[in-house]
Amino acid sequence: MSTTIRSIIENITGIDQEFVSKARERTASLAIPLRALGKLHDLGERLCGIFSSLAPDLSDKRIFVMAGDHGVAREGVSAFPQSVTGEMVGNFMSGGASINVLAAQLPASVTVVDMGIVPEFPEAGNLLVRKIGKGTRNIAEGPAMSREEAEKALLTGFDICSQAIKEGARLIGTGDMGIGNTTPSSAIASAILGKDPEEVSGRGTGIDDRSFQVKCDIIRKAIGINKPDPGDGIDVLAKLGGYEIGGIAGLVLAAAYHKRPVVIDGLISTAGALIAYQLNPLVREYIFAGHASVERGHRRMLSHMGLEPILDLGLRLGEGTGGALAMHVLEAASRILKHVLTFEEAGVKKIF
Repeated sequence: MSTTIRSIIENITGIDQEFVSKARERTASLAIPLRALGKLHDLGERLCGIFSSLAPDLSDKRIFVMAGDHGVAREGVSAFPQSVTGEMVGNFMSGGASINVLAAQLPASVTVVDMGIVPEFPEAGNLLVRKIGKGTRNIAEGPAMSREEAEKALLTGFDICSQAIKEGARLIGTGDMGIGNTTPSSAIASAILGKDPEEVSGRGTGIDDRSFQVKCDIIRKAIGINKPDPGDGIDVLAKLGGYEIGGIAGLVLAAAYHKRPVVIDGLISTAGALIAYQLNPLVREYIFAGHASVERGHRRMLSHMGLEPILDLGLRLGEGTGGALAMHVLEAASRILKHVLTFEEAGVKKIF
């Protein structure tokens, strides 16, 4: 582990529990039946603890779609060819993808980061080029990347998020793009959670039964060949992961380091968050799970980190779409605390 990464994880502290308590006191005095808005209160109170404020400001929302290709894609683990990764990056840049539409509704900015796709794109518009390699190596044959590359992926995500926060970002969202990336994500879940691949793998882009069995066999083979250390998040990332997964882990670390909330999306984003969690479990206090994916491993990883999904809409797209939708709920939670009057402020007799 590099000194820089060690310094990052050693300087992550928990949220401000004093402000969580203050927020609960205010919630108890609102002119509504006690905790009548359910989990909105829990979300809002945690936001107060993150910002050390009773008026958490989420006005500047930024979503980062981390993109990377995977050598394991040639094993037939996806219903789509690897070329689709680059084509979708172009779609994100032109504003025509689902995440662009949902982010515009918030509104939130969308930045696409080339962490390691095969095609070459010039940096322009909403695209950052931080290419570590042209796709990872095939995990069925050996490590996805070197430890040095894994650390670079983490630090790249950390630096991108840190710069956004320096510019004023108040709420970070994670997204992904990479054909074949549910395989390394499920492999990460299998290795860290100690579960058989069939318990944490799904159909990804919609593969058939035969391809699903191939996928599970590939994950078993990858773990057997590479022997990742489940207690070492960087080792797991290097041996089984993807450049974009490492970048997402770096985003999560940066959010916790700088005390900003981060909304994670589905399976791939959660695999990145799980890597960050392995490095310092305190990051979970800053993570909001946007939704529950239909991918089997997603709920298991969330449960391992003690996170509950905000939404459950049967989503399985990725891109950051579930996280973008959940940002509306977080905005509502913050507004409840800031704008709903207390019994005293409203001049209402407290009868509840």
